[in-house]
Amino acid sequence: PQRLNKVNLRSGRMIAEHRSGALETLVSEGFAVARQLQPGDRVTALINGTREELLIVGIALSPEYIFAGMGGSPDQRGFGVFWVDKRALAAAYNMEGAFNQVSVRLAPGASEGAVIDQMDRLLSRYGGTSAHGRDLQMSNAMLKSEISQQRVMGTVLPSIFLAVAAFLLNVVLGRQIATQREQIAALKALGYDNLAIGMHYLKLVLLIVAVGVILGLALGSVMGKLFVGVYADSFRFPDMRFRLRPDLVLVAVSVALGSAVLATLNAIRATILLAPAEAMRAPSPGIYRPMVIERWGLQKWLSPALRMVLRTMARRPLRTSLTVFGVAVSMAIVITGSFMRDSVAVLMETQFRQVLRGDVMGVLLEATPARVLYALGKLPHVTAVEEQRSVPVRLVNAHLSWRGTLIGKPQHPELSRIMDMDFRAHSAPQSGLLLTDRLAEKLQLQVGDMVRVELQEGRREVLTLPISGLVHEMLGMNAYLERRTLNALLREGDMVNSFALAVERGHEPALLNRLKDLPRVGMVISKSTMARNIEDVTVGNLLMFSTVLTAFAVVIAVGVVYNHARIALAERAWELASLRVLGFTRSEVSAILLGELAIEIVLAMPLGMVMGYLLSKGIVSVIQTDEFFFPFVIAAATYAFSAVCIIVAGVVSAFIVRRRVDALDLVSVLKSRE
Repeated sequence: PQRLNKVNLRSGRMIAEHRSGALETLVSEGFAVARQLQPGDRVTALINGTREELLIVGIALSPEYIFAGMGGSPDQRGFGVFWVDKRALAAAYNMEGAFNQVSVRLAPGASEGAVIDQMDRLLSRYGGTSAHGRDLQMSNAMLKSEISQQRVMGTVLPSIFLAVAAFLLNVVLGRQIATQREQIAALKALGYDNLAIGMHYLKLVLLIVAVGVILGLALGSVMGKLFVGVYADSFRFPDMRFRLRPDLVLVAVSVALGSAVLATLNAIRATILLAPAEAMRAPSPGIYRPMVIERWGLQKWLSPALRMVLRTMARRPLRTSLTVFGVAVSMAIVITGSFMRDSVAVLMETQFRQVLRGDVMGVLLEATPARVLYALGKLPHVTAVEEQRSVPVRLVNAHLSWRGTLIGKPQHPELSRIMDMDFRAHSAPQSGLLLTDRLAEKLQLQVGDMVRVELQEGRREVLTLPISGLVHEMLGMNAYLERRTLNALLREGDMVNSFALAVERGHEPALLNRLKDLPRVGMVISKSTMARNIEDVTVGNLLMFSTVLTAFAVVIAVGVVYNHARIALAERAWELASLRVLGFTRSEVSAILLGELAIEIVLAMPLGMVMGYLLSKGIVSVIQTDEFFFPFVIAAATYAFSAVCIIVAGVVSAFIVRRRVDALDLVSVLKSRE
């Protein structure tokens, strides 16, 4: 019976002991769905150079293959797992009574590092290569990385949104209360106590929160199901569905309620402390001084309406600053939601046009003399061939170590280049190692330092090599060496175990079919298929998240701009009506009110761009992993898009406010305020 990494049967039945005829097999669910395979179907497999017919009897899942793909690239269609009878497979590889992979469960309190060292010593004489913990298992590593990134995105961004919403609620309610000071004073004079009036505004806040909570829970439930469905395409679990946990709902409601109450507490407190006699009196006029432009004699260059707008802003600096800050924050969030598209575009351009210039990559079943390259070059429609020799290694520097692959490349690779973030191609060193900068940082190595290299293949020799250079790559932690130099270190001849091919346009499918017939070729990867998989799954998920974030940011931007314009109208209705009576037209009156909004938006834009840059850079820094460097790029189009969003929000708000200005009842507005 299975005790570790148990196979979970999804449909069909388990395999039976192999006797004669087709070999019964279970197939992984993701591959079966992508290829439309069902129990009863037959497929052909190349097993140890021999074609075998496999009869699919069931669809299954395994914890080892929650993530389906190679090298971090998801590929449900091209990456399948088949489970067959152990003895039948052992016979096909002449490995009766042997095994080539083992999993162990640690006892409570056991040291993983100590167990790994003991296993390496025990199995090295039998050909064992580098035991490792769960952290290096592909599915576990990909899942942990995704959970880590989502934990950041699920706390940092909602916190920003919540802070902006609390700020907006505080500004709106504070200015709303300021416009109602006469009514508050009248209520106090009629006998309403401070508690009753304070509770009135608190109930208003609670009503806003209640409506927001209902909408938020409904929208959160819909989006939760959507995101779970998206992740189900990349990660296959026996049971993966969205569940709205009661404790999560309680936390969300408590945080929203607490933030709203704290944000408006100061405004409500100011209401309670307002004395009736003082509130009934018209606000004391401010101490007005000439503006800087007036002291410099520049006012003659400004129209009277513009001077009125600038005076209003200068005499209420706090209100102006808060409005500018609110608009800037909303613009920064729009940039944060959109910049990921720019970064993804750079990532795809770098990896699939600058680094991988070949069309097809292949891996041989074992190291093979380099003359195989001539045979590959003679295949139909192949225009160029490039070889590679890789070997598993363990790099050690004092107490620090890393297990990975030492890649031997041609000195000047062309089809699979070593490219840094500045689009500079690097040569493979003939003496010493070229390391990814993240790997060097992990091992605390610098150029010129010596590192212990434990080869995990062949004679398992231990070498000491210098670090000849560092390269700032996007994907993976890699170590490079010139291929023939690696052959010499391994004390082997002119050997290779992987290759890259350039293919004539339109002939790639035919070549892939031809490579399937070559028994020494163990795996073939199409660059176009890999790029399409990344775009469909990884990039698709990222862009969907970016779209949702951008939509929320635009809503906040509209909320900030519109509420400022609406409350500004309520605060200055008496002044605007007075101007109308004095002969100003509706357009002139509207220009005075909306001119202030336009200037504040113009002032907010550069601040919003700076804040968006810093916020986006902060998000990129927290989602980086050892294996993945997400490029930080913000295109000019992204800044332009964020500016357009703010301008559109301003235009829509201005249109609504203009209609209200046109509808002002001059008689009721101009009634004496004393």
